[in-house]
Amino acid sequence: MSDEQKHTIQDFDEYIRQGEPDKKEKAYIWQTAIGLQEVDGLSTSNYLKETAKRNIEGEISIDEVGQLVKSYYLSRTQREHDAEKEEADLTAANISKILSVRTLDFSTHGYISLHRRIFNGVFKHAGKIRNYDITKKEWVLNGDTVNYLNNEDLLRALDYDIGQERQFSYKGLSSDEIIAHITRFVSGLWQIHAFGEGNTRTTAVFTIQYLRSIGFDINNDLFAKHSWYFRNALVRANYKNARVGIDYTPIYLERFFRNLLLGEEWDLRNRFLHIQALEGWKEQHRLNERTSSGQVRDKFGTSSSENRNQFDTDNHNTQQLVLTIGESQMSVKDMMKTLSLRGRDNFLKLYLNPAIEEEFVRLLHPNSPRHPRQKYLLTVKGLTLYNELLQDKTR
Repeated sequence: MSDEQKHTIQDFDEYIRQGEPDKKEKAYIWQTAIGLQEVDGLSTSNYLKETAKRNIEGEISIDEVGQLVKSYYLSRTQREHDAEKEEADLTAANISKILSVRTLDFSTHGYISLHRRIFNGVFKHAGKIRNYDITKKEWVLNGDTVNYLNNEDLLRALDYDIGQERQFSYKGLSSDEIIAHITRFVSGLWQIHAFGEGNTRTTAVFTIQYLRSIGFDINNDLFAKHSWYFRNALVRANYKNARVGIDYTPIYLERFFRNLLLGEEWDLRNRFLHIQALEGWKEQHRLNERTSSGQVRDKFGTSSSENRNQFDTDNHNTQQLVLTIGESQMSVKDMMKTLSLRGRDNFLKLYLNPAIEEEFVRLLHPNSPRHPRQKYLLTVKGLTLYNELLQDKTR
């Protein structure tokens, strides 16, 4: 990541440290939207940074950000115009708008539509899959390329991969198995390379949306500060060269997701990923370890709740509720009866709402909270916690 991009992203850290929920959420989104431009070697302008800050402060809406950025570049003279910064600014504004709303169309149409929304006003071919074959020289492969799917099979491949994932069940899987599966899905989706340009940024945003939809809170700085690593890890996961003894290597991408979802601290520097890494860079290091209590201890010996495993919770009431729901769907009345609780208000305040906020439990009818047949079930992370709690009981 360039020094300019680092400073731009760090400018939003003050909002995250202040801890005001709305500003913190917006700052995380802007960090991610700006950081993702690094995958194509782009950096945003100071104008976008200042405009984004006004959005975080609540002075202007996200729609107004987009309008202001467009007006800014329309007013530039030909000599002042910077096409790369314009692409980065417009794309970052579009991504920020997309991530500010927690919706997802998990389908081939939704994936293609996402590319259109991200690159609206940037590419003429936004939202169109490529009709030509591609190769790309990669630094991490010493100039070689991944074998991308031929253009005739793109729609079929997208339909298959997304359809398979939609039907996949995470029930009974350990956290390690979940990480491995997510890695395979994201890696395969990226390797299809449905778009001539903007493929990695589209895959990253789709991944963020999907992980949110199955119960993970991933508003952290990994996609912001390590987007170039994310891309190179995708390259290594899809590169094989028998002549020089290199096989598909998903471990680097798995470690990205382990940092993201389990709070581990693998050293995500790109030099570890090069196929001809120099001495001292051939073995990737983990900078922290887990204590006997399950907390994360960093290289200085400090336990950090910021990096806590997202599958864990210290809230005893949430643990009890997760064990109560298990693999079933239950109404509020059923849950209270099983837990031998009488006060509905206290149950909502102390049990159900915290479990929903931590994304261990979700509504069966999320778009209709007062649905007469509303029930509650566990998310993917809730199911993982459920399995781990069951195992703890048998030890």
